[in-house]
Amino acid sequence: MFRFFARYKFFAIVLFVLSVIIISIIYSILKPKKILQVYEPYRIDATLVDSTVHHIRKYHKIADFSLLNQNGEEVTQDDYKNKIYVADFFFTTCQTICPIMTGNMKKIQDELKEDQEVLLLSHTVIPETDSVPQLKKYALKKGVDDHKWNLVTGDKKHIYDLARKSYMVAKSDGDGGPYDMIHTENFVLIDKKKRIRGFYDGTNEEEIKRLLEDISILKEEKLPNTH
Repeated sequence: MFRFFARYKFFAIVLFVLSVIIISIIYSILKPKKILQVYEPYRIDATLVDSTVHHIRKYHKIADFSLLNQNGEEVTQDDYKNKIYVADFFFTTCQTICPIMTGNMKKIQDELKEDQEVLLLSHTVIPETDSVPQLKKYALKKGVDDHKWNLVTGDKKHIYDLARKSYMVAKSDGDGGPYDMIHTENFVLIDKKKRIRGFYDGTNEEEIKRLLEDISILKEEKLPNTH
């Protein structure tokens, strides 16, 4: 009996290895590829969405914008045309979540520095304080790559509307000002068709890993024609 198994030991090992390979191939073929969902306003926490858009069930896209970056250059949708990008909201004098968020955005920048398909966009929520010179000072301090990452300022209502009606990451309650805004820690993943494909806790390193994985998934996705 033992001689029999010894004689066919080599063939048994080969058969086992081949079986593992075949099973792996079949699994990879049958396993469905992960597809990131498209986030529509009606499915998002109402406290983060302006009431005028919360009813929207499909075709939501990031609205056009015109802002100034850390170099005093106008930044619009054209600068992000056919790009995947990560957006967030912050302010330079924040001492709580913003430094962590900025540090994690810097990690994304460094990880994808040579990737021409992916850009970053950070909006200040207190443009009256975060002027172009202030953003430039902050950008230099934090190691921002001007070719990869725009820190933008501009009209406060315009930024507020983007946060509430486009990216859906700001709470409406605050100090009672007409365009008051409390931003969240969320990073928002935007695809090449200007649609939201993911929300991530910008203060959580595991969430940053998930974001980087989702960017890879999004890059492989063949997007159908939509409205």
